[in-house]
Amino acid sequence: MAGLKGLLNKGLGLGEMGFNAGGGAINWFPGHMAAATRAIRNRLKLSDLVIEVRDARIPLSSANSDLQPHLSGKRRVVALNKKDLANPNIMHKWVDYFERCKQDCIPINAHSKSSVKKLVELVEFKLKEVISREPTLLVMVVGVPNVGKSALINSIHQIAQSRFPVQGKMKRATVGPLPGVTQDIAGFKIAQKPSIYVLDSPGVLVPSISDIETGLKLALAGSVKDSVVGEERIAQYLLAVLDTRGTPLHWKHLNNRRIDGIEYDAEDKPDYSLKNLKPKTRNLPNKSHLIYVEDLVMEVQRALYSTLTEFSGNVEDENDLEGLIDLQFGALQKAMKIPHKASEARLMVSKKLLTLFRAGKLGPFILDDVPVS
Repeated sequence: MAGLKGLLNKGLGLGEMGFNAGGGAINWFPGHMAAATRAIRNRLKLSDLVIEVRDARIPLSSANSDLQPHLSGKRRVVALNKKDLANPNIMHKWVDYFERCKQDCIPINAHSKSSVKKLVELVEFKLKEVISREPTLLVMVVGVPNVGKSALINSIHQIAQSRFPVQGKMKRATVGPLPGVTQDIAGFKIAQKPSIYVLDSPGVLVPSISDIETGLKLALAGSVKDSVVGEERIAQYLLAVLDTRGTPLHWKHLNNRRIDGIEYDAEDKPDYSLKNLKPKTRNLPNKSHLIYVEDLVMEVQRALYSTLTEFSGNVEDENDLEGLIDLQFGALQKAMKIPHKASEARLMVSKKLLTLFRAGKLGPFILDDVPVS
């Protein structure tokens, strides 16, 4: 992926980014993260087991390297969340990788009760020895922002409520679509005899990231706010990854698909926003909205497929790749029916493309490369 590496250092301005706490091109490390990191380290000393939640699409990039030395000596389970958005054909290779590292790992979907039940069973198994001699146990959940920690805790609460006699009214963790919603550490009692508490924690990132691509992966997955890095930069990176991997070429068989049995009048433009695809949206889409999204995804895939197949350059050359991405922005603008004279057309294209990707509408994806065994 020489073309992608080249773009990270020139051309698109990606190489100008500085993921540093002290400032530089981008100051993205909020003050509350420094305080939260200190609090997490103190509570880790008291925890009997740690659930480290990572994004299944970036199993390595979503690890907080500053916390790893504090986690290495703890009972730990790595929960690869959002497995429904990750490529299942590669997921098992990541499980094998963590097993080779002698680390318990389980892919999960925090919104699926059956999936979280498997995680709870693994945690109970890991705590079996401790349960016999400790009246109170602490399980701490840690992870980078927007990786799904609070959603996981809410699911654990629902399971615990049905399985254990829990005293008092059970609280729920706050869940939000933006990274850093949980800004304090709270304890939740999920069981008695023995008493088991789950400690939620705010998502924290390291104060600086020397590898720009790791920072962009975190931004693409939503762990760094879009406004910090810039939607256009993140979308450019996404297109560069898709092109260098040849992903749009695999969409050829999808270009003529339709949903059987549902007629959709193209002149009937539904009042629907792609923002509704974001997590925890309460308004469920109706059939016409679903078809609208389906048609939009088809047009986006068709635009990227056609521009890549007609491309005569070399995606391994950063200059050629940069030119291809510019063409794709134009094709996506047409596919998304964004007015040609719109002053912020490129930004609007970027926002819609990122929303579709994060909702899994462009297919399951894993950004990190599987380490060689």
